[in-house]
Amino acid sequence: MIKTENVVKTFDDFTALNGVTCQIPKGCIYGMVGSNGAGKSTFLRLLTGIYKPDSGSIMIDDLPIWENPAAKEKYSFVPDELYFLPGTNMNRMADFYSAIYDRFDLERFRYLTESFKLNPKKSVNTFSKGMKRQVAIILALSCHSEYMFFDETFDGLDPVMRNLVKGLICEDVIENKATAIITSHSLRELEDLCDQLSLLHKGGLVFESDIANLKTTLFKVQIAFTHEFSKESFNSIEMLHFTKNGSVANIIIKGDKPVTIAQLKSMNPVLLDVLPLTLEEVFTYEMAALGYSFEDVLEGGKDNA
Repeated sequence: MIKTENVVKTFDDFTALNGVTCQIPKGCIYGMVGSNGAGKSTFLRLLTGIYKPDSGSIMIDDLPIWENPAAKEKYSFVPDELYFLPGTNMNRMADFYSAIYDRFDLERFRYLTESFKLNPKKSVNTFSKGMKRQVAIILALSCHSEYMFFDETFDGLDPVMRNLVKGLICEDVIENKATAIITSHSLRELEDLCDQLSLLHKGGLVFESDIANLKTTLFKVQIAFTHEFSKESFNSIEMLHFTKNGSVANIIIKGDKPVTIAQLKSMNPVLLDVLPLTLEEVFTYEMAALGYSFEDVLEGGKDNA
């Protein structure tokens, strides 16, 4: 398990992270979304011990990460800004990784290299941006690490490669009980992949939830009655949003779905439809309840982190 408590990191007069506390359980895929500059890259660089927090604590399996080889050998990391040894090819990078990671699997490396249709003898410097990212992903997945960190992993990958990478990450998590943490500025990129999602904004973790819980406790209802009604008619129900057009109301409800539907049916409506919400809609309404505009949170900011 990864635990962070009140983690703060500043650069000169800019606060990249401000009191981030979270617990990421083993065996899950944890997604972190946020605009450029929200602090996502800084968060991963702290988790990997590249940066030292100004204050707060970071633990991996109860081991402090900073300057601790025993903790660092547990993870592999694909950063947003990739680096390879000068003039190297994939085979030489594999030799380098195998010297660092005891569990590095050369057979898996060769299999993945063939699957991605890359030439392991060709200089990595001649590869395109997307191909270089594929190389970094192959090396990370060949380490069989307990924890895998991916920063904007899908940037530069075409849709076919994105689906391949997603499948491989899921495979590692399931078969090896690994934990993957993936950052992105796109919620849609992560919604079909992650078990848990969080939203980082201006250095703070403003929202975090299990996806299964999100989808079962937040839903949309269309309802109508033969008599006049208003928002106040539903005071006993927790609503995140209410609009009425003519005799039909659209309500975003948070709560136990079967219990709430039974309660609404007892009011004898002439129309009662329960409609699914996309994950983006769920985040939008949850963030609005917290006083944030979800669109502004994802779109604002510059990449200072």
